[in-house]
Amino acid sequence: MSELRTRAAGPEDLDDVLAFWKSAAEGTSISDDREGVERLVARDPEALILAERDGELVGTVIAGFDGWRCHLYRLAVRPDRRRQGIATALLTAAEDRFVRLGGRRADAMVLQRNATAHHAWDAAGYAPEERWRRWVKPLTG
Repeated sequence: MSELRTRAAGPEDLDDVLAFWKSAAEGTSISDDREGVERLVARDPEALILAERDGELVGTVIAGFDGWRCHLYRLAVRPDRRRQGIATALLTAAEDRFVRLGGRRADAMVLQRNATAHHAWDAAGYAPEERWRRWVKPLTG
């Protein structure tokens, strides 16, 4: 098996990322469009981390840091490439980024119904925080 490479996404990667999420990510987000991802990469060029093997996109994670909190979104691995260490490599890259930036704790957005993801996050050392509930308000129509 060839070497897995992680790197920050650039503007030239965004169409591939959006297409990838349609097949590899669970659920959709209000920001899953070209404008939303362009804004992310323009604001924080290192936040969207890609995993590639043989030049092919096999995984993503968004490692957002607002100066206070470390947030993980869109951890996705191509279904036929799961259980090959790709998610682990992406989370290592994200956590290394957070440490460099001075982050103290990372949290992840994980759908309650996604039992497969629960196992992956648990294996990576994450645990649900039952005392908190996410409250959401869409800001656009």
